[in-house]
Amino acid sequence: MPKLSVTVITRNEEANLAGALDSVAWADDLVVVDAGSTDGTVEVARRYTERVFVREWPGYSAQKNHAATLTRHDWILSLDADERVTPELAREIRARLEHEPPEQGYRIPRVTWHLGRWIRSTDWYPDYQLRLYDRRAGRWVERHVHESVALEGRPGTLRGEIEHCAYRDLAHHLETMQRYTGLAARQMQEEGTRVGLAGLMLHPPLAFLRNYVLRGGVKDGIPGLVVSGMNAFYVFLKLAKLWERQQTSPESPASSPQSPAPRPGSRAPSPESRRDLPP
Repeated sequence: MPKLSVTVITRNEEANLAGALDSVAWADDLVVVDAGSTDGTVEVARRYTERVFVREWPGYSAQKNHAATLTRHDWILSLDADERVTPELAREIRARLEHEPPEQGYRIPRVTWHLGRWIRSTDWYPDYQLRLYDRRAGRWVERHVHESVALEGRPGTLRGEIEHCAYRDLAHHLETMQRYTGLAARQMQEEGTRVGLAGLMLHPPLAFLRNYVLRGGVKDGIPGLVVSGMNAFYVFLKLAKLWERQQTSPESPASSPQSPAPRPGSRAPSPESRRDLPP
């Protein structure tokens, strides 16, 4: 019967961490890797596990891969500090690990709490995340934003949800978007993506229609409308920042500064799909 290790990376997550660790207290091994918190994050972590490590921040994927090397067991559930494992998901994971699983990793649906409700529409849901995996067959791929596990073989899919408390309010939502769009623009530029007038004009309204109409945001009332509009604005801002980066060479003194990284351990839902990217 395989045993399970849970990894959480953190920085200044005192307010969130206890809820995350409470939800996985049933696991066989808890590993917290902190990036130099200045609040009580480490103290909170040590109430749940002695396996708390402090390491300078190298980036999301590198920190998560490092956490995987510290686990006692090969099967890992990677959780962010602002996420919770539901009882249904916990039961499903335990049942799957009663025997050696047929797959080497599993995608898990994630639902986000925002504007007073769980958002089960728009591009935010089901927002599948490959978080349960065998470290012998998978590792985190280096990206500036929205990193993911590259797995040998085809992953399975679980039905239980991860609950995600990403934003305190709309102001926090906008603040997070500001950081993430800068990182996304940088990632796209490094991948050779370019954008022009047509992309800036067409992709944001198409993103709104997809979120609000095709992905059912209309069923969530005003919260669905707001999330759809914010997702469309995310696409516009990301592409506008990409266009801005295209206008200046890396050597130019006018080049825009690198956007600050989001706080590790607290992540935004993926607000758009790859269909938003210009050809």
